[in-house]
Amino acid sequence: QVQLGESGGGLVQAGGSLRLSCAASGRTFSTYMMGWFRQAPGKEREFVAKTRLGGGSTYYADSVKGRFTVSADNAKKTVYLQMNSLKPEDTAVYYCAADRHGWGSSPSEYDYWGQGTQVTVSS
Repeated sequence: QVQLGESGGGLVQAGGSLRLSCAASGRTFSTYMMGWFRQAPGKEREFVAKTRLGGGSTYYADSVKGRFTVSADNAKKTVYLQMNSLKPEDTAVYYCAADRHGWGSSPSEYDYWGQGTQVTVSS
């Protein structure tokens, strides 16, 4: 079993930055795909970014490309999401998730989830 815990959320003004962290515990593998998702009130959960726990290629939703950076530290079992140039439309609960087998971007493909951390961007 894998447990995930996000931290680093908060309130920030538009144009500001936040860095989210996701710490994994339990048995993990460097091949796990680690995804960041977000869910705004009244909206479906959407993909934000992903990379493998062991590092390597990264992939981003078009809405965050060029502003967000995902990275991983396998030794620390931690994944990060650096968010710059934040916009009010980035306001959401941000979730970290782990996919044991795939390269998916759909929430249904992920096996483990954290509890989420709130990010609020004021205009």
